Amino acid sequence: MEVVYLFSMDSITHIALGACMGDAFCGRKLGKKAMLWGAMAQSIPDIDFVAGFWMDTADNLVAHRGITHSFLFCILVALLCAYLAERWHRPHNISFSRWLLFFGGVIFIHIFIDAFNNYGVGWFEPFSHTRITFNTIYVADPFFSIWPGIAIIFLLLINRNNRDSRKKWWLIGMVVPALYLCYALWNKYQIDKDVRAILKEEKIEYKRYFTTPAPLQNWLWFVVAGNDSGYHVGYHSVFDRKHELQLSYFPRNDQFLEPLMNNHDVKQLIRFSEQFYTVERWSDTLIFNDLRFGQEIGWYDPKRPFAFHYFLTFPYENRLVVQRGRFAGWNRDVFKVMWRRIRS
Repeated sequence: MEVVYLFSMDSITHIALGACMGDAFCGRKLGKKAMLWGAMAQSIPDIDFVAGFWMDTADNLVAHRGITHSFLFCILVALLCAYLAERWHRPHNISFSRWLLFFGGVIFIHIFIDAFNNYGVGWFEPFSHTRITFNTIYVADPFFSIWPGIAIIFLLLINRNNRDSRKKWWLIGMVVPALYLCYALWNKYQIDKDVRAILKEEKIEYKRYFTTPAPLQNWLWFVVAGNDSGYHVGYHSVFDRKHELQLSYFPRNDQFLEPLMNNHDVKQLIRFSEQFYTVERWSDTLIFNDLRFGQEIGWYDPKRPFAFHYFLTFPYENRLVVQRGRFAGWNRDVFKVMWRRIRS
């Protein structure tokens, strides 16, 4: 059994945000049941984690955040939830269209937010396999997640009849994360403008390019630029005073994949990586790296392995491949170096 999904801060954020939206929608009429409806609806797209119990890792990587994060799924599930809720709470004066607007909005917010991190979402499944990603916030960003988390605690404690106080907290739980997303988009714009200018000045040619935040914050960004031969990798901070990039080069090594090009896992991994990959040998093991998930503490040691490394030689050793390298090697010194790198 191979499962790549991990119940994480990302999941808790969706639950908390959905609860805030539920209370805003009909907390006055349904009390804390409204929070339960919102939390459930926000969690529904992640039902695809169940597929991990029978799919192998490579197939599950492609399936996760696919059809259950599509507009089609959003519409169909919103209709179903609205029908069930409207019947469940009879008698009431909440119209079906209002229920539908609520569930559609809550589920849409889930798949919209997920598009801001580097995994990507299949908005247009099953009609197109294109993954949408804005590469704007890290999948577990406490500066985004803390506000819905605090808000849901107060909403659970405050009396349902204290509507002014409850409104204050559900507003905090929804508005502050929205403002943080706007701030992250501004950081993304500044980073991309600076990095592209530096790459042009240094005459670094590239066919593919992306930037994405390093773990747990939005000020230090991971940079990748390259082509079919290999990729230049480095970090750039929104506070960098020097107009330069320290880049490390990693060859793509497609020749290592030539004997495996008909291998099902390899085909799925290439599709999943959107061509941002390198291949290398670790002793007797052939490794497939997906660069989109960054490096293991690369700001501390620029030659560290990539966080997503898939063992092609030993495919059964790839449990939680997306998760295992995210915080490998972290300690107090790593945090200190990251903080200094952000401020430089």
